[in-house]
Amino acid sequence: MQPINLYSIVLASILLSCNFAVPEERDATSISNANSRITQEVKIVETSYIDTTKNTIATRFPVSSGFARTVVDTTTFGYYLRHLPLKEHGAEVQLYTGGVKKDRGVYLAVVDKEIGNKDLHQCADAVMRLRADYLFSRKDYDAIHFNFTNGFSAEYSKWREGNRIVVRGNKVSWVNRATPSDSPDSYWRYLEQVFMYAGTLSLDKELKQVSLEEMKIGDVFIWGGSPGHAIIIVDMIKNENTGEIKFMLAQSYMPAQEIQVLRNPANKDPDNPWYSFSSGESLNTPEWDFDSNQLKRFAE
Repeated sequence: MQPINLYSIVLASILLSCNFAVPEERDATSISNANSRITQEVKIVETSYIDTTKNTIATRFPVSSGFARTVVDTTTFGYYLRHLPLKEHGAEVQLYTGGVKKDRGVYLAVVDKEIGNKDLHQCADAVMRLRADYLFSRKDYDAIHFNFTNGFSAEYSKWREGNRIVVRGNKVSWVNRATPSDSPDSYWRYLEQVFMYAGTLSLDKELKQVSLEEMKIGDVFIWGGSPGHAIIIVDMIKNENTGEIKFMLAQSYMPAQEIQVLRNPANKDPDNPWYSFSSGESLNTPEWDFDSNQLKRFAE
């Protein structure tokens, strides 16, 4: 929805009033009606869910009336996710092939991050990638590690020392055969190895379960399976009066594709991205449903 120009609203209201009353004899009723129209239009601006001119999650999606964004420290994973860069409004989700995701109705925005040209950056991969990117941006290299499906721990600290992962059947080992590096290219090659041998099954086991009452940005709804699915909470808001919590979700999918901010199919306004969820209910997202016991978190 495009922002409404308040000056245009005022001018239109005055002109409309002039059509029905002599300017010198405008009574209290006509003035009240004009003010009512102006107030109604201003409310539309206040409840708009998308600012098409902005390019991060925090700025693209204004907070709903009565709500405020939850407080997060600037050093946290939650802050990093809330400020993810977005492609311009209306951008389509790109597949690894260069094509586009067919169902445009699934998402409201596209995260501006490259995904490579292999069919690897799918649902769990996107979640692991966001976690790794946050830690990499802080140079917290020792904290970047993920388990393969067979239990092997792929530690980035070993990779950046020049070790490489060798897979023979179900046996995985490290071999030192490269120059130590923490370059972006070397880091991406590490992630592709993780994407290849880890997935929802391994990530589900690696994360710890949390309750809905403990929910925070960075938590993951995950169903470990083949296929399974994983989506991540990228923002949260709280009603200052009632304490109600709402959250925003992002995912990748199959085939490998860019990360997308999800629509909520339950909302009457299709531009409203916010979800709410209670224990015992199902979380219905455009391409997968989750239960309340499928909320998990990365170890701190």
